[in-house]
Amino acid sequence: MRALTGAALTSAISWESSRTVPSTVQPGVEFVVARMTFGRRIELMKKVRDLAVRIEYFEAGQNARNGMEASLLGAEIDRLYMQWGLEAVRGLEIDGAAADVDALIDRGPEELFAEALAAVKSECGLNETERKN
Repeated sequence: MRALTGAALTSAISWESSRTVPSTVQPGVEFVVARMTFGRRIELMKKVRDLAVRIEYFEAGQNARNGMEASLLGAEIDRLYMQWGLEAVRGLEIDGAAADVDALIDRGPEELFAEALAAVKSECGLNETERKN
């Protein structure tokens, strides 16, 4: 293993743990999305794992109730992705107050929620098909 020299220390790289994504649905709104890291990937996998197994079980069922349960679990996973990966919402007020992540999820415009969710899932490396599931 090579030791770091003084020259190596002065040329450090800069890493931002989040990125800002401008809304195309509503100009002036921005989403601050956490960037994927090894530790955050582990955290997310732990949170999604149990719900994903339950979705597979209900999707295998043939009746309407199983379909409803699978849809509900899918929505819970979307909420989990948002709470995990959306750090802030800028430029949006909901009910007269600056929007935060929970306000966007619970009371915000659905098209902005969908756009923010797509940005979070994109950061996770999910393709379009995986994002819809």
